[in-house]
Amino acid sequence: MTSQEIRQKFLDYFKSKEHLIVPSAPIVLKDDPTLMFSNSGMTQFKDFFLGYKTPTAPRIADTQKCLRVSGKHNDLDDVGRDTYHHTMFEMLGNWSFGDYFKKEAIAFAWELLTEVYGIPKENLYVTIFEGDASENLDRDQDAYDFWKSHISEDRIINGNKKDNFWEMGESGPCGPCSEIHIDLRTPEEKAAVPGISLVNQDHPQVVEVWNLVFMEFNRKADKSLEKLPAQHVDTGMGFERLCMALQGKSSNYDTDVFTPLIAKVEELSGKKYTGILQDEKDIAIRVVVDHIRAVSFAIADGQLPSNGGAGYVIRRILRRGISYSYRFLDMKEPFLYKLVAVLQEQMGTFFPEIEKQGKLVAEVIKSEEDSFLKTIENGLIRVEKLIQQTIANNQKVLPSEEVFELYDTYGFPDDLTRIIAEEKGLTIDEAGFKAEMEKQKLRSKADSAQKVYDWVTLEERDENFVGYDQIESETYITRYRKVENKDGEFYQVVLSSSPFYPEGGGQVGDKGVLENAVESFEVLETKKENGLIISLINGLPKDAGAVFYAKVNASERKNSQANHSVTHLLHEALREVLGTHVEQKGSYVGPDYLRFDFSHFNKMTEEELALIEQKVNKKIKESIALQEFRNIPIQEALDKGAMALFGEKYGDSVRMIQFGSSKELCGGTHVKNTSEIGHFKITSEGSAAAGIRRIEAISGDKSEEYFNNLEKQITELSQLLKSKDVVRSIEKLIEENTSLKAEVDALKKEKAKGEIGEWKNSYEQKGNKQLLVKKTSLDAGSVKDIVFQLKREIPSSVTIILSDADGKPMITVGVSDDLAADYQAGAIVKDLAKEIQGGGGGNPGFATAGGKNLEGLENAYQKALNI
Repeated sequence: MTSQEIRQKFLDYFKSKEHLIVPSAPIVLKDDPTLMFSNSGMTQFKDFFLGYKTPTAPRIADTQKCLRVSGKHNDLDDVGRDTYHHTMFEMLGNWSFGDYFKKEAIAFAWELLTEVYGIPKENLYVTIFEGDASENLDRDQDAYDFWKSHISEDRIINGNKKDNFWEMGESGPCGPCSEIHIDLRTPEEKAAVPGISLVNQDHPQVVEVWNLVFMEFNRKADKSLEKLPAQHVDTGMGFERLCMALQGKSSNYDTDVFTPLIAKVEELSGKKYTGILQDEKDIAIRVVVDHIRAVSFAIADGQLPSNGGAGYVIRRILRRGISYSYRFLDMKEPFLYKLVAVLQEQMGTFFPEIEKQGKLVAEVIKSEEDSFLKTIENGLIRVEKLIQQTIANNQKVLPSEEVFELYDTYGFPDDLTRIIAEEKGLTIDEAGFKAEMEKQKLRSKADSAQKVYDWVTLEERDENFVGYDQIESETYITRYRKVENKDGEFYQVVLSSSPFYPEGGGQVGDKGVLENAVESFEVLETKKENGLIISLINGLPKDAGAVFYAKVNASERKNSQANHSVTHLLHEALREVLGTHVEQKGSYVGPDYLRFDFSHFNKMTEEELALIEQKVNKKIKESIALQEFRNIPIQEALDKGAMALFGEKYGDSVRMIQFGSSKELCGGTHVKNTSEIGHFKITSEGSAAAGIRRIEAISGDKSEEYFNNLEKQITELSQLLKSKDVVRSIEKLIEENTSLKAEVDALKKEKAKGEIGEWKNSYEQKGNKQLLVKKTSLDAGSVKDIVFQLKREIPSSVTIILSDADGKPMITVGVSDDLAADYQAGAIVKDLAKEIQGGGGGNPGFATAGGKNLEGLENAYQKALNI
């Protein structure tokens, strides 16, 4: 049975049991402050479990893309070193929202595994929750009784809270669970050791294949448990492990989920995969084929690699794959991007996003490979210098600060530094490196540390967003909770009638005030969490149950919504000018400016940019009225021509925004008429990533301010130049400046010639070597030319020049080629630069350093004399 058939049988089975089959949600979560990625099948249904949203159907099934690389659920370090851990994996799942419960869930699972898939019953074991006295939780007797009708009692195992009480995170929906484990060992192995003794013991052939979670509780911030409004079922079956079981393999990587990718890696690298766990080559191949899936689907869902947040996680996964292939597969050129085509062929039917976005995904990965391979090459040079310095100092251990700097600042893998050091008979300061890593984690944790208390619920009222129609409203606080972070103590409030738009869809959240006759609070930000619109205020009202007036900052909202509306017009214009391949890949919409990322593979020309501006401003001048369709069925919106963005999760009903021919699904706030935008001006265009261009622009008040500033600058220039023809006057100044610069350069060269003769005669003989330490006010370019000439002409020499040109300290070091093995210009300049509070570098023969402390040049001079 192929993996495609296994997946389809699962979906067909639950469809026959009256489950609605839904597509996978994006792997990247954009509007959930508690998670970066979908780390389980239930993530997209969290609001249903908490009662914030009504389920689209009481029974649902799907296959969900999941990613576990950070936080509580972190499998990254295990990937490649065993047969079953993955970063991205598929979770086959079926859900009941207040419909069936334990009895039916257990019956469905047993029937599917044993009758539809034909797994021998004697190979299966199940676990149930044994209870936990500390939380006053009883043994799950119901699950035990239901399992007894399907499997012998000696195959039902009590499991502790760690294994059999499922929790999504520190807080949220949770409940007892019942795991199904499969024994894949040979008959001889089973006869020697009973399978029951290996359940939950991390045995590679006795593995959990399905987890049936019975959602009964909500874990609160104070760690207490409260009953959910209704009982739910949440199941998750590891697709890759299921394929391993049904295809008779002993490793997930031996199934056809991975073998096509492995075959392609073998073809490209010339290395043969043998499946040996400890073999570094095989580990590298497993890492590559796992990581390419995670990275490709994340990019297809809209998350580009970057230096922060979810983008950093994706970049880290990709760089781990590149590092392993560089070190153990001898792949020194980009090649991972060539695996995307295999993924498209394998998974495009079930996950159309990889088919649609394949070209973009490959381009982004190739660009990242190019960049990181250069980082590795540059890092190798730095490591070699560090090793030479360590040997020169008669040391055997590379200093932890230097190794950490290579890792943290330059992105060079620490394990690669370790390998190179060992080849030279050196080690790294492991304890020191770990300490540096810990310091960094503590700094990061301190920056993001936040303590969130439980909600305090006031009078039960409806909680509605009214911000599409009004920016002020009478309201009540329905619930509040305290938040503590490095900036102090704040309160998050939910309002019965909120005009504050919550951050989302690229648009910033509203700010404003919450006030009444007695007191007033600043609304610092507004976000959405679990379906709730949450505004952050700078205090707690004395009477939280009183009536309040919520007022949005009108000018900021006006500018934000103008920028949001203009992104729709910009998107349409880009597609008209550049082609329909253009798709939005990210945006930022604030009161000051807008940023729009889109798929396009070439730098835009000045003519294209001008045409885009012209088209957008034409639509603005046409005074096109907003047509808003609220709660329109998604298919109807798509039939009307609305654009849906890849990487976004849409419900059955959506909001469509239309300005003439521009139609997009969007939840943001917008102008009522395009004339309110005023004027649109592109301020920059550049690359955001491979295949992704970025436009930054302004509109409305900021656009008017921009042109007013330009007019003011031109007026001031006219006055300074005493001419109304500003362009011609500046051209004349440039011509005069060029002529004067040529004269100055000629004078500098003459002065430098005079210096060379004097400096040649100033070398101090030190044994069989010569040292020159000289102060000068010559500029850096002249000093460089002289030093290169001297190190060529003066054998066995070290030349050190200390310059104070333009009031800035500069140290330049040159070492003649015959001394390069004994004296490193970079090491010398680094040591001397400490005296001027600076830094720099170069190569063994030439190096420079600048600094902040001009007075320190004298100390550097005295120090240099003693070399």
